[in-house]
Parts: sequence; structure tokens; C-alpha cells
Amino acid sequence: MSAFGAIRTPRNIVFGAGQRSSLPNYAKHAGKRALIVTDERLAADRVFLEMVDGVRAAGVEVKVFSGVIAELPVECIAAGVNVGKAFGADSVIGIGGGSCIDAAKVIALLLAHGGKASDYYGEFKVPGPTLPLISIPTTSGTGSEVTPVAVLTDPDRAVKIGIASPHLISETAICDPELTYSCPPSLTAVSGADALTHAIEAFTTARREAGPTLVHDHVFLGKNAFSDHYALLAIKHIGASLHAAYTNGSDYAARESLMFGAMTAGLAFGTAGTAAAHAVQYPVGAMTHTPHGTGVALMMPYVMQLNRDWCAPEIVEIGNALGVTNLGGSTADAADATIDAIADLFASVGIPATLADLGIVRDELSTVVEQALGSVRLVKNNPRPLDVPTMNLLVDASFTGDRSALSAPKNERKAS
Repeated sequence: MSAFGAIRTPRNIVFGAGQRSSLPNYAKHAGKRALIVTDERLAADRVFLEMVDGVRAAGVEVKVFSGVIAELPVECIAAGVNVGKAFGADSVIGIGGGSCIDAAKVIALLLAHGGKASDYYGEFKVPGPTLPLISIPTTSGTGSEVTPVAVLTDPDRAVKIGIASPHLISETAICDPELTYSCPPSLTAVSGADALTHAIEAFTTARREAGPTLVHDHVFLGKNAFSDHYALLAIKHIGASLHAAYTNGSDYAARESLMFGAMTAGLAFGTAGTAAAHAVQYPVGAMTHTPHGTGVALMMPYVMQLNRDWCAPEIVEIGNALGVTNLGGSTADAADATIDAIADLFASVGIPATLADLGIVRDELSTVVEQALGSVRLVKNNPRPLDVPTMNLLVDASFTGDRSALSAPKNERKAS
């Protein structure tokens, strides 16, 4: 098979301890009036205030919008747009976790093109470049600083909704692991597990026919040579650092490796896409009000087991990147050992084991199945085709905790 690769990235990516100090020079080249988007807690932080002062010292006028709320309801987006319009912003800087950066993306979009967020739901609805956007993450999780998607909550929708377009990619991403040093263990665990899930799903997505219109027909292109490179790099770094950063927040080498892994996972899934774990999490997150990273990480071992016979060699490669030592025997056995290692790693940082642990009750499972299958952009990426019976199997197993029910009968397995 001939190689195919595609990657969508920011124009500038800067990574390293202390690199937040590069912000002023990037800001003054992006515009003269910067709207800085963050949340209320971070807006009072000393390091944040130093960054704002640095931008002002570079000759850029600044207005801070600190109204970002977790899970990103559309009302807070509208409030940020109103602030940006009144200020006359010509650039946007997002500083914070995934919600802050996603908010900055959508605000930059609406300041450039007008309308409301719902006008752009789906793929390729953004008509052109947004205001110049600089993104600075303070957690090691979503990778939103390098991806073409923003996810928000709309009261008119049962589950979260996404805006996906290459125009949403930040012009500049600045990743400074020092900004994660104060993350508590629970946030470190949930965000890091989210990042590892991004990398695993990107590496095991379905591979599409690489025709000349592929990159124009899909924002998320499926598995390819470039996304594979970044996914394995992410798996190696996150696998080696997640537990260490969770148990000892002062392990700065682990903090650095975890942030590097989260960023490279963003580069991987920002092109390849994610799949069934994310599809199930959207309704589960809406029903239980649990963090996104918790839901996708909980689902990941079940999804890997469901998909094993469609991507066993890839799962074994994941095991090699993680450093799993007991990968002897058949390919299927080595894949199972990798899945067990992922489940053990997530358990070691406090990720719950079942949907029941999140508060889902059996009567809700049919709704989870229906709404998960409604996430077409995610379902189409899964290496094993997903229909109602298969999704029922996955959701039921993740409710009871029985992964053994998920391996496919021989007559249903993908031909090798």
C-alpha cells in the first residue's frame, strides 16, 4: 500500500518550560487589540497577570474576558463576543484549559464572520479565516491548541455539539509545562487520560481511500502516516508520565512529558479524528455531568476490546510504545495484554471502571446507544463498523464491566 499522509497544524508551535514569555512578540504581530479569553479563577492568577502585562508592554491593547464556564455553554460564548465587539478586538488569545481555548476559537470565529455559534455546527461551515488566534494551554489534556475543532454545550441539543474546520486552528500554540505545575491530581489524571485516549483512537481509526478529494471532503481524514507518527509519540510520552505526574505533581520531568504527549495527541487526532469512545461519552457526559476525560478514558479499554480483531496489529504497536513487556504469544494475546495495560494505567489514576460507576442506570442504556450512533463524524471513524447491535454490545459491556463479551466471533472478524 502506498503511503498517504496529511497533517493540519498551527503556523507556529512553541514548546518548553518558560516559553509563555514568547507570547508578547507573537501577540504584537497578530494585532493591536487583543481579547484575552480565560476563566474567573485563572484571571486572578499571578502568572496569568504577568502574561497580560507582557502583552501590554509589547504595545498591544488588551481586554480580558474571564467569563468562560466549564462545558462551554453557548451563552458564555455570546458574552465573550459582545465584549470583543465593544473593545474592537483584532486578535484573540486563549489561555486556560480546553474550555477556555475552545471558547477563544469560537469567539475568534464569530468576531470575524458574525452570526451565532449554531450557524457553524458541523464540518466545513466556517467560510474563511477567523481573527488571528494564539492558544496557551494550562492543562495537559485536550490538545485544543493544535486542533481544528471546538466543542460546546447548546441547551437546544441533547449532547455536546462541535464546530470543525481547518480555519479554527490556532495561528500560534504556546505550550509551557510550567503552567501545569499547579494542576491537582484529579485534573492531571482526567486531562492526561483524555490525551491518551485521543492518541489511541487516532492510531486505530479507520483508514480511508486516499483519493484527491479526501482532504476536502473530511475535516478528520482517518489514519495516515503523519497522524500515526504523532499518535505513537504521544502514547510513548503519556504512558511514561501520566501516573508519575498524578502521584507527584512536583515531578517536573513527568509534567513536561505529559504536556508534550497531550500536544502531540492533539496533532494526531486533529487530523485523523476520534471514534467510539468519544461517541459514547457525549451522551454519558450529558447525563452524568462528569468530566469528558473521565468518560472517554473509562470507555477506551472496552472500545479497544470491541475493535481488537479489526486493528490487532495497531494495538500491539500501542503496547510497544507503552513499554508493555508481556507481548509474547499470538497477535491477539499481545493485543489483549495491551488493553489490560491501558485499563490498569487508567485505574491507577482513579478513572472509574464502568458506566454504572458514573451513575448511569440500565434504563438509560438505550438512550446512550441511540445518541452515540447519532455522532456520525465519530462513528464513521471506528475501525469496526458500528450498528445498533454492536453499539448495544459495547454499551452493555461498559455498564457491567465485562470486556470478555466484546471479542467478535470468527465469522464477523475483518479479513486480514
